[in-house]
Amino acid sequence: MRTRMALVYGGRNGEHAVSRGSAASILAHLDPDRYDVTEVLIEQDGQWQVGGRSVALSEALRVMRDQDVVFPALHGAYGEDGRLQALLEWLGVPYVGNGVFAGAAGMDKIVTKKLLAADGMRVAESVTIDGDDLPLSEQRRLGLPVFVKPARAGSSLGVTKVRDWEHLPAAVRLARGFDDKVLVERAITGREIDVAVLEHPDGRVEAGPPLEITVTERTFFDYDAKYRGGAAFEIPAVLDAATTDLLQERAVQAFRALGCRGLLRVDFFLPAGGSGEPVVNEVNTFPGMTAESQFPQIWQRAGIPFAALLDLLVAGVTRPRTTGAGG
Repeated sequence: MRTRMALVYGGRNGEHAVSRGSAASILAHLDPDRYDVTEVLIEQDGQWQVGGRSVALSEALRVMRDQDVVFPALHGAYGEDGRLQALLEWLGVPYVGNGVFAGAAGMDKIVTKKLLAADGMRVAESVTIDGDDLPLSEQRRLGLPVFVKPARAGSSLGVTKVRDWEHLPAAVRLARGFDDKVLVERAITGREIDVAVLEHPDGRVEAGPPLEITVTERTFFDYDAKYRGGAAFEIPAVLDAATTDLLQERAVQAFRALGCRGLLRVDFFLPAGGSGEPVVNEVNTFPGMTAESQFPQIWQRAGIPFAALLDLLVAGVTRPRTTGAGG
């Protein structure tokens, strides 16, 4: 018997197109002999579609409730941040990926930093900015350059690298176009390394081989570098065994500190010199899922093809359905 799955994608945010790409890739790699997939699209205006047909929210909820599993292929607000997950838990339907708390905490870069720092991990110094400028004391503490980021947005949307304090107000205004909560973060000089974490159906948590990002056409790993061919990945990154082990250990530590389930990608900086404690840059509780994205590529290199990776994620949450009275 095939597993009935609702694949939810789209979303009310700037990562709508990214989510569509992830969903298309997931759909292409799901085994049709194992899964009976119903597509559920959330338009950018918040309207819902089921199987290409516009429906009321109540109908979309009914469809999702009647599945064996829901696969939320959503990035960013109203999807990755715990709001949809809370709804699915209310419906009582299993779903792939992180739960309400991990989604909400992982989506907020400031909260993520506090939780990871409290667990002893190293994070980049930052401050939440209230106006358009920073006090001189904070400018001196952070130094230049800095990154200005929306606290709760992904795909580097609204992120600016500021090399002169006179450009800070414009960068803050850009970031506020994506979120009213904005942070200013000290730039870290070093190698950019991503580590993927996967929870197997038996509960075992594993970190994959580190991936190094080299930005080829941009000043940092921004939206264009991520999705328009401006970066190269090396898997595994050329690292000594001790550094590889440390990065993998810290990635699993972050997974546990945030209360994650299923998957996580942790983005690190290795400070210049290549030694010492890695700095956690950001986490991604539902990383990109195209065949070209970091998370599937890392596991492909580890010997888990994309289709098998999807099977593992689904197997970790599905349960046999029972018959009987239902609402």
